[in-house]
Amino acid sequence: MNNISCMPNNKKLYLLDIDGTIAFDNDLFDGTKEFMEEVKHQGGKYVFITNNSTKSIKDYMIKFTNLGIDVDETNFITSSYATALYLKENYKEELIFVLGTKSFIQELRDYGLTITEEIKPNIKVAVVGFDNELTYSKIQTICELLITRKIDYIATNPDYACPTSFGYVPDCGAICEFIEKAVKRMPIYVGKPNRLIVDMAMKATGYSREETLVIGDRLYTDIACGRNANVDTLVVFTGEAKLEDLEETEFKPSYYCDTIRDAYEHICTK
Repeated sequence: MNNISCMPNNKKLYLLDIDGTIAFDNDLFDGTKEFMEEVKHQGGKYVFITNNSTKSIKDYMIKFTNLGIDVDETNFITSSYATALYLKENYKEELIFVLGTKSFIQELRDYGLTITEEIKPNIKVAVVGFDNELTYSKIQTICELLITRKIDYIATNPDYACPTSFGYVPDCGAICEFIEKAVKRMPIYVGKPNRLIVDMAMKATGYSREETLVIGDRLYTDIACGRNANVDTLVVFTGEAKLEDLEETEFKPSYYCDTIRDAYEHICTK
């Protein structure tokens, strides 16, 4: 674990968390645009790997374009996208119950999956995403389903809190913990720290593990994801993680710095 000044200049694929790492809500952190422009200038690739399943890739493309960052669909691998691929591989012909936002549900349907938000016969799996449209009625429905049926149970990501401009709000992991108190079950998580997202990004771009760097603000998801995929990691201290956390965490990053601007200034030395 070293300061970013020790990081070798061999990185080409930068896998970036969004909330708490490069932005809060619609406010980009200082240095974010410069970082992206420098990566492109050097012939590299930036891919945003987020556990936030409230937005589809199309939603994120619109958001980042409006923020002045050059993106297309290859610049995003979200937990909702990874979940869609997981469901296609394992439940393509099955009926899937989903607790999530309208955007998340539509994205799953766009991949040809059969989705329901109601209890129906022949449901094979229940899926939970980060839902900022959550109602108690939704909670009651999934509890009834998980208690009365022996079905599979997965979720997009284990994050307990999602960063906002004023602090944090409960994320998917917190929603699942809430449900667990009633149903005594926890899901299998598809998003970070599952290495699937990193592996997908490397496969799509052709870059090696040595050329890949995961950048994030959360140790138990972002940094753990990179470690699980055997790639280098960089933690920034603009979100959840703080410098003092590095002493005791089991998810120690390869490198650390204060902000994304520090990362930009480092790669400029190439």
